[in-house]
Amino acid sequence: APPACPEEMAMGKVSDISKPASATLVISRMLDAPPQEVFGAWTQPDRLRQWLSPKAFTCPFCEIDLRPGGTVRVCMRSVEGKDYWSRGEYLEIVEPERLVYTDSFADADGNTVSPQTYGMGAEWPVEALVTVTFANEEGRTRLTLEHSPLPAGEQRDMCRQGWNECLDKLAAYLAAPQTEAER
Repeated sequence: APPACPEEMAMGKVSDISKPASATLVISRMLDAPPQEVFGAWTQPDRLRQWLSPKAFTCPFCEIDLRPGGTVRVCMRSVEGKDYWSRGEYLEIVEPERLVYTDSFADADGNTVSPQTYGMGAEWPVEALVTVTFANEEGRTRLTLEHSPLPAGEQRDMCRQGWNECLDKLAAYLAAPQTEAER
């Protein structure tokens, strides 16, 4: 990765991604679908809305501008009706092999907000980096997700649980019968 410019470093942006391994959450899953299909489920708003939320949540809003420098904006809604907004910027897109994007909490207008707005601790980063790889293994996809930097402890464990619940929903979504128009 190129070194961070002084302005980005001062703003706490994650341009220098050389974080300690202990600060990185890594989850790997084998999915019963080819990489092109999994990549599409990750990059098409109507498809992403079907699975990008933990078990007891829904995803009522997703907007994607899939290009380097483009943004992704998502709302996850709890069963109590509380909305959790996030935003990110795509840094790297290699279809159907790899996505790299930033991840921040946001308001409904897509403005970055402090993680404390949503109850995260002061050590939670304002901006993190998510890298997702989609490796073809005999027509199936080995998905590997890296999310960093994340502080060790209860909040990272909660993030791991949330991602695993999302990936459970993704696996179920990919396994469900779909028409060609839905893929």
